[in-house]
This record gives sequence, C-alpha cells and structure tokens, in this order.
Amino acid sequence: PAPGMETLPEAVLIRILASIPAADLVLVCRLVCCQWKNLVDGAALWILKCQQEGLTRAESDAENWQNFYFLSKKKKNLIKNPCGEEDLEHWGEVENGGDGWKIEELPGDFGKQFPSEEVHKYFVTSYEWCRKAQVIDLRAEGYWEELMDTTQPKIMVRDWYAGRSDAGCLYELCVKLLSENEDVLAEYKSETVTIPQDNDASWTEISHTFSNYGPGVRFVRFEHGGQDTLFWKGWYGVRVTNSSVTVEP
Repeated sequence: PAPGMETLPEAVLIRILASIPAADLVLVCRLVCCQWKNLVDGAALWILKCQQEGLTRAESDAENWQNFYFLSKKKKNLIKNPCGEEDLEHWGEVENGGDGWKIEELPGDFGKQFPSEEVHKYFVTSYEWCRKAQVIDLRAEGYWEELMDTTQPKIMVRDWYAGRSDAGCLYELCVKLLSENEDVLAEYKSETVTIPQDNDASWTEISHTFSNYGPGVRFVRFEHGGQDTLFWKGWYGVRVTNSSVTVEP
C-alpha cells in the first residue's frame, strides 16, 4: 500500500494541520488517531497557528497555547450598546430616578470630547439615582465551562464617566461574577465617586481585572449609574459611555 500521512515527519504534519480551521482540529482531527490527538493537544501546532495569524505572546506566559489561541480569536467587548447608539437597548434593570436616563451627543453642554473619535454618544443621569445593568451569559458568548473553571481567564472590566463643568454629580460601578444559580462568586464595587461643581468635565476611565476567581463562573453582571448633586430638573448628573467587559487571552 502507498505510504499514508502517518509516515510524514511530525513537523510537516503540524504544518498541514495548522492550515485547518481551529474548530475542526478540536472536533474532528483530534479524533482521527492517537498521533493527531497528541499534536492537537500539544503546544507546537497552536504556537504555529498563533504565529500565522499574528497572535503574539511571550512563550513564558503561555501555559496553554490552544486556550490562548481561542481566547485571542474570541476577544471582543461583551457589553452590547456600550455608547447609547441604540438608545437603552440591551440594558435591563433600569432605574430611572428624576427625569430618568437620556442619551446625548458628545461633547454635550458644558462637556468635553471623548478621548476616542469612535465614541459619539453617552448616557446621562438625572437628579435622583439612575442605574442600569447588563448580564452577560459567558456560555452563550462561546466561553465553555471547562475553560472558565480550569483556565479561569482574566475578566477585564472598564467604564468611562464624566460630569458637566457646571454641575456636581455622583458615580458608581458594581460588577459581579455569577454562578449557574446566580450566586455571587466575586464582586467589584467602586467607591461612590463625587465630582464637584465647577469640574473640568474631563472623561475618566475606571477599570478592574478579575483573576483567580475559582470555578463556576457563568455570568457577568455589570451595573453602573449616578445622579447630580444639585437636584436640578433635567440631565445634569454623571455621564457614562464606552463600557466594556472582555475575557482576556
């Protein structure tokens, strides 16, 4: 019989396998034989795929190159409608204190442009507490249970807030990592940030990274909000935009 692929040098076989889509490698090629399983489970194949697709990382940092590849390819902002382009779509558990939430165009009255030109709108609060939340289903976003339980990739949370220069306001951020039954496994709660009247209206980023949070995380609940401190009718409270939650490779 003619020689088969099993006679190929391993380095050549790895180059052939690296041309196959990642999902097919794991779901199909891995089941062909013990040799292919070992190659798909090993580092060399995934290091090559990362190199081919420009995904770089210090080798000393990578414990599992397959997970690094998949996490890098999946990385995106899991918050939907982070800048108010779709009004309040995708935001639930909305608390509309005072005159409620409003979406305005940057820079807004007595405001400043956002540091990124890609952001055009923001949400603004009123004279009583306004809050809104979004719950991210990690499995629905493609982050499988074994990955979350064993690798426990870092979960990075960011938000941006600002006040108007003519009004004082308050701001809060609270993010929870939840189990299947929505038990709280980890939580980050900012202090209540007070922005004084006659501030410079500059945008401030707040961030937190969850790591080593233990097994069982299935959801991320992101909540933020605030109000003005002068109790003026209308929308003189804190402004928020460009919120993000990312699972880091």
